[in-house]
Amino acid sequence: MIERDDMTFPYSEFQRRLSELRQRIAERHLDAVVITDPENITYLTDYQTTGYSFFQALVVPLEKEPFMITRALEESNVFARTWVDLTRPYPDTGDAIQMLVDALREFGLADKRIGYERNSYFFPAYQQDCIHTSLKDGKLLDCFGIVEEGRICKSAVELEVMKKAAIATEAGMKAGIEACHAGVTENEIGAAISAAMFRAGGETPAVMPYVTSGPRTMIGHATFEGRTVQPGEHVFLEVGGCYRRYHTAMMRTVILGEMSDAMYQAQETMKRALDAIHNMVQPGMTVSDVDNLVRNIISDNEVGARLITRSGYSIGIAFPPSWDEGYIISLKQGNSAILKEGMTFHMIPWMWGIEGDKTCGISDTIVITEDGCRSFFSMERDFTVKPEAASGECIDLSKARKGDSSADGKTEKPGAKQPKKAVSPA
Repeated sequence: MIERDDMTFPYSEFQRRLSELRQRIAERHLDAVVITDPENITYLTDYQTTGYSFFQALVVPLEKEPFMITRALEESNVFARTWVDLTRPYPDTGDAIQMLVDALREFGLADKRIGYERNSYFFPAYQQDCIHTSLKDGKLLDCFGIVEEGRICKSAVELEVMKKAAIATEAGMKAGIEACHAGVTENEIGAAISAAMFRAGGETPAVMPYVTSGPRTMIGHATFEGRTVQPGEHVFLEVGGCYRRYHTAMMRTVILGEMSDAMYQAQETMKRALDAIHNMVQPGMTVSDVDNLVRNIISDNEVGARLITRSGYSIGIAFPPSWDEGYIISLKQGNSAILKEGMTFHMIPWMWGIEGDKTCGISDTIVITEDGCRSFFSMERDFTVKPEAASGECIDLSKARKGDSSADGKTEKPGAKQPKKAVSPA
């Protein structure tokens, strides 16, 4: 291992992670593990690249020095970012799995008990078949989850990095809310969110912002596709900020018009769910307990809405195609996993199908503390209501893009009211 001081975390943090992994390797009676999931490789080494669609692996023996198999181009990331000293790169004309097999033989592991991530997106079945065929003397065993056991509870230094991701998340959400006006496209709102996240120190997230308006809010995981926002509509925003591959996420809702009774009731229902989370969630509860808490509150509504998904999921290190760690823990009924200090979750008490044709959300990213939980954010939860947008006139933001002096990125009609917090309808 190369001791260095320019990684995301102190060298001692990576030593701890590697030591704990080796304890789990020993407990499973393995001699080595082959790690192929990009999030797990990042967690153990600080390695990252956008080129993870090409085969890559970190091999961690129980006692010997770890080594990496990468595409030749990606070897530069090993030396630039990580503590790993041994690499075996393969050329684009080469066979990645054969390089892995050759390296296992070179380092005396070919006849050992080797764990591999059978369920990894990035170790497909045909590659697994190749390694099973090539390694006749050893024994290959599924060790999926062996790294995730360490990832699920974040250390103090990881939480500090997630706070930086939260700064980017909040900056993006504030910019997105400000950009919501009748007459703009969903793309323009998405652009405002992204620019603000990056200016705030955020990095490329695993998923770009979700921006939908009006009837498109009913489409699951839809995002900006050029639609023009119309007067009187609402806009659903979900933003995931990223720093050093760690993510935090939040949902908010903007109403371009007057708040209806149904939308107000939806807002208050989601706020009650979040209040219950902050008042009641603590170590020792089961995942199912938390889901029932949230689901019962959301289900008790008179606006026709449902919580049709899990009520939250673990969040932390992520690469595309998803920012969540839900495959490690998802908050859903029947899951008996116990909450522990240091776990981090994106809590999503959102409401699908308000009055049959609207979806809204208010969400939060939390960390489980010694005796409760706390949010990474300080933003207002209420829907942002812009009553002036109900007039039917579209606001032209082109002047702002051309540097018009009317605002710092804002263009309000003369005499227009400023956005205000939601209030209960009379």
